[in-house]
Amino acid sequence: MAYAALSSLMYILEQLFKPNQSFVCQSCTQQHVESLHQNLSALQDFLDDTTKDIETLKVVEKRIRNVVYKAEDRVDSSLRRIVLADRKDKRQKACTSFYKELLKVDEQVYFLNKEVMLIEFNSHGSKSAELARISSSLEKSTIEENTIVGMQDDFNTILDRVTSQIGELTIIPIFGMGGIGKTTLAKKVYDDSSIRSRFDKQAWVTISQEYNERQMLLELVSSITGSKQETSDDELMEIVYRSLKGRRFLIVIDDIWSTEAWDQMQRIFPNDDNKSRILLTTRLKYVADYVNCPDFPPYSKSFLSRNDSWNLFTEKLFKKDPCPPLLVEIGKHIVQQCQGLPLSIVVVAGLLEKMDPTHNNWKEVEENLNSFFGTVSERCQSILSLSYNYLPQYLKACFLYVGGFPEDREINVSRLIRLWIAEQFVKARNNKRLEVVAEEYVEELIDRSLILTGRQSPNRRMRSCKIHDLLRQMCLSKAHTENVLHVMNGDALKAIDDQRRVILVSNVEKKHDYRLQHSSGIIRTFISMVVAFPKGMCSRLKLLKVLDVLSIEYDFSWVIPELVHLRYVAVRTDKTLSLAKLRNLQTIILRKKNIFKSRYILSKLILRLDIWTMSEIRHVDSEFPLYISNPLVGEQSLFLNNLQTLYFRHTPFVAEIIRRSPNLKKLKIVDDSKHPDWPAILDSFSLLQDLETLHIKTERNIDPMIISGDIFLPNLNKLTLTRTRIPWEVVNLLANLPNLEVLKGYRAFDGTDWKVDEDAVFHKLKYLQLYGPYDLERWELAAGSDNFPMLEQLLLHSFTQLEEIPESIGDIMTLKFIQIKHCSSGVENSAKKIQKEQESLGNYELQFITPKAIASNPN
Repeated sequence: MAYAALSSLMYILEQLFKPNQSFVCQSCTQQHVESLHQNLSALQDFLDDTTKDIETLKVVEKRIRNVVYKAEDRVDSSLRRIVLADRKDKRQKACTSFYKELLKVDEQVYFLNKEVMLIEFNSHGSKSAELARISSSLEKSTIEENTIVGMQDDFNTILDRVTSQIGELTIIPIFGMGGIGKTTLAKKVYDDSSIRSRFDKQAWVTISQEYNERQMLLELVSSITGSKQETSDDELMEIVYRSLKGRRFLIVIDDIWSTEAWDQMQRIFPNDDNKSRILLTTRLKYVADYVNCPDFPPYSKSFLSRNDSWNLFTEKLFKKDPCPPLLVEIGKHIVQQCQGLPLSIVVVAGLLEKMDPTHNNWKEVEENLNSFFGTVSERCQSILSLSYNYLPQYLKACFLYVGGFPEDREINVSRLIRLWIAEQFVKARNNKRLEVVAEEYVEELIDRSLILTGRQSPNRRMRSCKIHDLLRQMCLSKAHTENVLHVMNGDALKAIDDQRRVILVSNVEKKHDYRLQHSSGIIRTFISMVVAFPKGMCSRLKLLKVLDVLSIEYDFSWVIPELVHLRYVAVRTDKTLSLAKLRNLQTIILRKKNIFKSRYILSKLILRLDIWTMSEIRHVDSEFPLYISNPLVGEQSLFLNNLQTLYFRHTPFVAEIIRRSPNLKKLKIVDDSKHPDWPAILDSFSLLQDLETLHIKTERNIDPMIISGDIFLPNLNKLTLTRTRIPWEVVNLLANLPNLEVLKGYRAFDGTDWKVDEDAVFHKLKYLQLYGPYDLERWELAAGSDNFPMLEQLLLHSFTQLEEIPESIGDIMTLKFIQIKHCSSGVENSAKKIQKEQESLGNYELQFITPKAIASNPN
């Protein structure tokens, strides 16, 4: 990807002029660095210009990418020698070498710039510009899972099979190509109210192309019981079998790829002749034939008719409004090219939604679609490629990167954003933090129906996203072609020496030798999402910028100090890491290497981490007792103005660290020391005006003044307190936090009475979760007061002494559900009473959820 390659090399050059890099860039090289940066910037502006013909642009992008990658290799290799030089004469020699390489690179990029600027684009470019100029509006156009336009007959057929009077366990297979709506149809049946009332247990499990029995079992157990249980596979099978035995159940097995997978799965489902059903979707007819029951042949999910295709298209594009008459004929011709594939129709609608609905714009889309021939699948890929081709340059690499994550897995958005930033995919805009800009990138990709929303946090922030498998396959194909990333699947590997980024998504065989051919390799990113790992692979990755290997029980501490270009590192270790030379590091994530060591031994391990020379550091996350040195005594101590996230424990310099990190957005302090200086810590909080998330965890009772009325964190929206044992009356002072939306307390408060005064109004609190055990007996809200005007979710756990929930809780208009776990009967009865009273007033939206209800109704 040319644009991303330019961004990466420009970042390297920009770092050379920062104070902590001054030992690298001498005055004699400054002129050439500035000249090189200017030429690179001109090339990036060139790519940003959307009036270029797409086919010609592809050729130019390849030329730029190849030249810039080689230039980056020269620069990175030379800088590494300077940073690692341990003697003055070696450093001088390395600096001289760097200067010579810089001259060569500057010359190459200069002539590349001239070459590119002389290229004449054909007249088709002006038409392409119409498709490329898309609105910046963030109105959502995501694929709605429950849309069944044109599927009513399919739905009725499957519903009849599921509710038939056949007593024995019946498997109902649905087959068809990817993107045709099998999962949508199954989901509609699964969520139907008549189905939910008919079955005692329901569960949904998604099977990827590479069947993983343990992952399947974990999903089933979680869906059936409502809880996650880490135990052996045999015990998980037993849990599933016992949970279903004697009960009428509906299980959906989505996207199964092999008969072998079914053979392993079917033994865990009891057949009690009680009309239980298994609804199964697959792309492969022979799998459907293999699993089906004689009474019901496999159901083939057909393509949409022209009329249904048009209805789906107009519903996605115009909602309830009709299509403008001027666009009907050309619109129907566009839809016809989609060949009745729902995914294709939705993607085309998403593309058209981002441009003005004019005849010329739609004509250009029609002309592009008309050039796509071949199989239905190829047509779909062409349409998906069209959507990709007209993405802005800054989104292309981001989108292709998403395809590197394993199939059928939700992708953690925070992790994705940090990786994007480390890869230099995210470009600053409007003085916004890079994390905010990256979130906007995610929203833009969702807007274009290229990725889908996943789980959300209690305050509705996006926690995860997903990508459809057809889109993922397109990503993998283009990413490999454009040298953005290479995804490794077990022993189905190709040479990786010419790959820029490598993601390992399935275990590799030990018999293979993955040592790199070249002395240094050109790989800049290595991410592993599996346990088995060819250790020889990392021995020569000297120019790595991203190393994410948390899944691997292997000590990388010996190699990390040599990887001076690292921007993102996520590893397991039990040794102190030397990071002194990693001056461009942005993200540090540390986990314990041996999770099977005794908790006592691990609690005594203290890792020293000196971050005070890292001007670029943005995220520090460690579960270790992490000793961060006193910033006031460092030789080159900085204010870490870029630091956004800080999770740490066991350091006596908390207040000093906070004062040197004024722009923190997320802070977690775990302190089990005997004499924490809470007054000083409290005082330092006043500097964190941008703090959004705060988690305080301590093994000792905290001084009540930590929640004094003097604390003012204007942007704090999530507060978590663990084992702080603060008196209940002090909790009312939290109402002074003007933007608090989420409050979680885990054994956080103390006392028998919680009386919320009428002056204590939690204006924006939406989510309140309190976890005992507590001695709380009475909870009172002020009469006629509105203490929680915006509360949506109330979760109470282990309140064994509490008499009841305040009756006025039911009057909160925004309240959606109350969840009770392991509380007294008085709490449960009062919650039921509140729900009944609301129903008598016509409010049927308030749900009362118990552990039993959660287990049988996981969604």
